[in-house]
Amino acid sequence: MQTDQELKIRLRNYIVAGTGIFLCMSTLCSGQAQDTAFASVNRGKIVDTLYHSPRKAALYAAVFPGLGQIYNRKYWKVPLVYAGFATLGYFVYFNGTHYTIYRDAYLDFTDKNPGTTSYYKLISSSIDPSLYDDVLYPETYKKEYKDWIVTQLQNGMDYYKRYRDLSVIGLTGWYLLTILDAIVDAQLFDFDITPDLSMRVLPAIRPDGTGTAAGLTCSFTF
Repeated sequence: MQTDQELKIRLRNYIVAGTGIFLCMSTLCSGQAQDTAFASVNRGKIVDTLYHSPRKAALYAAVFPGLGQIYNRKYWKVPLVYAGFATLGYFVYFNGTHYTIYRDAYLDFTDKNPGTTSYYKLISSSIDPSLYDDVLYPETYKKEYKDWIVTQLQNGMDYYKRYRDLSVIGLTGWYLLTILDAIVDAQLFDFDITPDLSMRVLPAIRPDGTGTAAGLTCSFTF
């Protein structure tokens, strides 16, 4: 014959086991529903990803700057794209124009044609041309003045040539960067960045000093 104490313990175990089975079934059903929804969403994303082509975004950005950003619906980036092109294009124009001016002045100063005097625009009017111009003033010019003028024209020409080339490199780099930006945005077009915090409650049975004890465990998914 079983004592009342043993019957109470067995009844408690039956209740705990039944509760655990019920929780397991509820959790499995909930998980199955979530997995189905997740797969459905994934299928939708796969279709969108195939439709939203990074290759097409790169092609649009390469053919017409800013069009790749429009294709990716990043409309706020279009003004930035053209602001970068405008700024770097201005530096290319500015440095290129001044390089041409110094180059022509240097060529005019070093030739023997008395009719080419564009270098006068770059030399301070406070310096008497008779001190450095050996073509127009062969009898009064001084070699140290002429050499100094040649050095100044060469330095100016080299300076603007260097920054013109750097501006061209920067403009090319900006062009490539806009294409890369379009590719990256197209790759991440369907990337889900919404926070996903879920909690799952599962039954747990573990031994203790008097037998087995039933309980619950909580797991969080970030």
